[in-house]
Amino acid sequence: MSEIIHRERRINAWGKEIEPEFTPRPVHPAPVPKGVGIRLRGVTKSFGTVPVLTGIDLDVPEGQFLAIVGKSGCGKSTLLRLLVGLDEVTGGSIEFLDEAGQATEPNARIVFQEPRLLPWASVLDNVAVGLGETVPQRQGRGLAQAALGEVQLSEKSGEWPARLSGGQRQRVALGRAMVSHPEFLAMDEPLGALDALTRITMQALIERVWAEQRFTALFVTHDVTEAVALADRVIVLDEGHIALDITVDHPRPRQRGTASLAALEAQLLAAIFR
Repeated sequence: MSEIIHRERRINAWGKEIEPEFTPRPVHPAPVPKGVGIRLRGVTKSFGTVPVLTGIDLDVPEGQFLAIVGKSGCGKSTLLRLLVGLDEVTGGSIEFLDEAGQATEPNARIVFQEPRLLPWASVLDNVAVGLGETVPQRQGRGLAQAALGEVQLSEKSGEWPARLSGGQRQRVALGRAMVSHPEFLAMDEPLGALDALTRITMQALIERVWAEQRFTALFVTHDVTEAVALADRVIVLDEGHIALDITVDHPRPRQRGTASLAALEAQLLAAIFR
């Protein structure tokens, strides 16, 4: 359900466009999950003789928003790369499951910390890249325009990536991932390079798009506040294994700074720095 938002362009003292304000729409969970289930059994990963993951058992229901936190080097990004097929497991198994519990090959996409846009292509063409070559060009451009509407960048479709702010470039990357309507979306610290205010804007956008489409989401972050604000469930990785697995059973949109959310953040931090 795309929409075009008309905004007044604001320019700062240095002549640079100020990131437009984003007002999130109320989050209403979809009645039926559209994602895939994930099942990991005894997953290990080593690089040479160095073990990174040491026997991960994990079940993720369809449509769940799962966040992974932990210290640098604990295996967060390695686990994400295994799930999207960028690396192969050393041992154990990873399965994706359809609604009937049968093994399936999902439509999976990934968003990195860096947007990785093509500098010679327009915003619209960068989003259309996410469709591959399976869709006719005219139809693909229509789908790409709709995806830009989802991330509220319709008015930037003809711009070059270099003319966008950091937050806008990351929204293009999200639109590129979403244009094919993935069943599984992996995000590897996608907001880590953004300033605090833009980061909050992007968090609200990611939450809204997930709530509307209900793909299964895996979100890697160092920020426990971000994890608790976005996820249904947060796991802590420590030295290659799951040290803590908690459910965030709070209504959306969540009110940051409440005592109950702060208690969950403290619990996560204690597990990370034990």
